[in-house]
Amino acid sequence: MSAGKELLRKAFPDHWSFLLGEIALYSFMVLVVTGVYLTFFFHQDMTELPYAGSYRPLHGVEMSQAYNSVLHISFDIRGGLLIRQIHHWGALVFIAAIGVHMLRIFFTGVFRRPREGNWMIGVTLFWLSILEGFCGYSLPDDLLSGTGLRTAEGIVLSIPVVGSYLTFFIWGGEYPGEEIIPRLYAAHILLIPGILIALITVHLFLVIYLKHTQWAKRGNTNRNVIGKPMVPQYTAKSIGLFFIIAGVLTAMSALMQINPIWDYGPYRTDQSSIDAQPDWYVGFLEGALRLMPGVESNVAGHTIVWNVFLPGVVLPVSLFALLYLYPFFERWITGQTGEYHLAQRPRNQPTRTGLGVAGVCVYAVLLLAGGQDVLAYVFKWPVEWLTYIFRTALFALPLLAYWITKRACLGLQARDRRRLGAGDGTGDVHLTDAGGYQERRALLPGAEQHRLLVRDAPRPLTYGTEPSRFFHKHRVRNALSSWFFRDRVELPATEQQQQRIQEVLTPPDAEAQEKAKDEGRKASGHRVRKAAARILLAAGNKLNP
Repeated sequence: MSAGKELLRKAFPDHWSFLLGEIALYSFMVLVVTGVYLTFFFHQDMTELPYAGSYRPLHGVEMSQAYNSVLHISFDIRGGLLIRQIHHWGALVFIAAIGVHMLRIFFTGVFRRPREGNWMIGVTLFWLSILEGFCGYSLPDDLLSGTGLRTAEGIVLSIPVVGSYLTFFIWGGEYPGEEIIPRLYAAHILLIPGILIALITVHLFLVIYLKHTQWAKRGNTNRNVIGKPMVPQYTAKSIGLFFIIAGVLTAMSALMQINPIWDYGPYRTDQSSIDAQPDWYVGFLEGALRLMPGVESNVAGHTIVWNVFLPGVVLPVSLFALLYLYPFFERWITGQTGEYHLAQRPRNQPTRTGLGVAGVCVYAVLLLAGGQDVLAYVFKWPVEWLTYIFRTALFALPLLAYWITKRACLGLQARDRRRLGAGDGTGDVHLTDAGGYQERRALLPGAEQHRLLVRDAPRPLTYGTEPSRFFHKHRVRNALSSWFFRDRVELPATEQQQQRIQEVLTPPDAEAQEKAKDEGRKASGHRVRKAAARILLAAGNKLNP
């Protein structure tokens, strides 16, 4: 009973950025409800038959039963097209919300201990949701989704040695076969959703168990959580957010058409079309494939198609490997092992913020490159020019974005220092003794000073030795730590303010660690005294046999 009451009274900090995860959760709930409805009418059979439904322009056209059933849902089931479009828009919002939620976690540093495990669960949810979206996107067996499946087959084939075997295993024989749609359907409605539901449950449990992070406002410390209780305030607000999301998705689906498969027609292996791009979450792969020069080599009798293997396999695997490992990299270069429950302002971590913006720029360039043919048609530019422009931007733009973002963060830190020293302008202009005009300034309130001064900005590591003649690992770590943390603007703080900042940032396990050290020292002293007593006793026995 007490545990249930404690759960109902759990505090949730009130800040708009914390709603991004809830948007993803409620979009997923909409997906589950609409997906269950669509399963009643969808047939995953790839057997072909002539169409005889309500959409007359396709009468008599040979098509798979999968494509036929989607047309039946769209034109013959009451509300079917609306539900189908809610499902599609919900999938786009779901994946987008996860991505933006992860960016918020990354830029504010709340992936640090003890939340590394929850960060890794979030990364897994992200790529599983992309895979789930691709499976659902491919089910209608229309010309656009079939082109995407053909691209996926080429990516699988590019894997050295085992690519052809994997292709036969996944497609059940020669492409396109008759097994891929039923297999994607089973993965889409059973396997991947089951894993997603399990991981979301674990993710939410860890959020409750580890407590929610919060911003460094007055009263908030690294050892408490201040916010609204789950019942009734937070629950009422959260339920309202669910209905808002459901309503917005319904309005979007009623007013904005998406994925009109009747315009594309059924998939034919001998047909393709320009102006064909996948949904945005896999658009970066399309762009990478288009920008990679045609390079292949033969190694031990095996042909390696680098222009498909590198952008289609190595790039996404490397991307998610970096996301999985990043929290441990930052812990290594800081040398800190405490717990962190306060969110960081992005400006106070300029290197991390610059890296994040550079990564977003890489994604944006690849996404635009995936539609280079459309851009060439709209702006009347040669496709070759756009290819070279995007290849250059892929390397130059992230570096430029990193530098600009880092300088902007340092500039914002300098602005915070000026505000702390001179205060904010009041808008009241007065005449100075020299005959000029000057704006009056007022010192910042104590709460605002507290918000600006409380920041967790580690110093670069300068210690550590390792006995090695050829490789000194501590030097690499110290060099990375210096690059990451050396650029900063010191803020003016009195001795009392510095003491208060230290109290706020003290991790909750610091007292336990100090107590354990004291007990260890006491136990060590007790063992020393016992050993000394045994030595004296033995010496006395020798003197008095």
